[in-house]
Amino acid sequence: MEVCISFLFAIILLPGIAANVHHVKSFLNHTAYLSCYFPNSQKTDIKNIIVFWQKDTGEVVHEVFLGQEIHDHLSPKYINRTKMDMDKWTLQLLNVRIVDEGQYKCIIMHMDKGPKKIIHESECLLHITANYSQPVIAQLHSGEPKPSENLNLSCSSSGGYPEPKQMIWLISSENMTDRLIRRMDVLQDAVTKQYNVTSKLNIPVPTNTLTNISCLLHLGEQQRSLISVPLVIEIQAEEMEPVKVNFFGPLIAVILLITLLLGFLILKNRNISSTSQSVSLAV
Repeated sequence: MEVCISFLFAIILLPGIAANVHHVKSFLNHTAYLSCYFPNSQKTDIKNIIVFWQKDTGEVVHEVFLGQEIHDHLSPKYINRTKMDMDKWTLQLLNVRIVDEGQYKCIIMHMDKGPKKIIHESECLLHITANYSQPVIAQLHSGEPKPSENLNLSCSSSGGYPEPKQMIWLISSENMTDRLIRRMDVLQDAVTKQYNVTSKLNIPVPTNTLTNISCLLHLGEQQRSLISVPLVIEIQAEEMEPVKVNFFGPLIAVILLITLLLGFLILKNRNISSTSQSVSLAV
């Protein structure tokens, strides 16, 4: 069997039968089903074949040797995590992790009479998905927002995979919705490989209208988007205090001005009259 395994490793490193790549999706911590897509049209006895699964990293994932599962060459991360359904030619990968994502190759060899021969080869590309939490909006300032101030908000979601596309802020008021795109900060956990994302928004406090603010996490073209519970803002602008005008001062000034003008006119008329009388006496 050691000779056979060595031979198999040598075969894998060499160009072989062209493989079809099949895309498989699985949720984090669920079971992934990787099929060899082997029709077995010749009804080959499983006691005459070798089924060998390998990841693109070179790790041995599963082996079935002449009908018997063997574990001598398995990568430690796959021990007790794989099962082979020989009726459906499907490998079950249990409790999948994000690090399991990648390409897997199934090679089937016939070992009846004569030299060993690869009779089937196929590849599966495994994609892992982890659900993000519902986005949550938080206020980054203390106390109730007031008119003429800024509204400082953050929106966060965690525990997801793969990395989302973007986070969009939706601001709705009076049958109109504005879409604002702000920078999305992305943090990936070094162990779990899951992502936490946050976006921040800073806008003037909306006033005199009912405003709903939500954030939308766009996960990708083939995945649904997640939206937060809306933050409702309804603030009335502060009423302007009436301007108190002191009319008393200006009124006195006007009266004084009129008095001075009248005095000037009276004095001028007297001067004119005096001059006329002087002229008449001289004549």
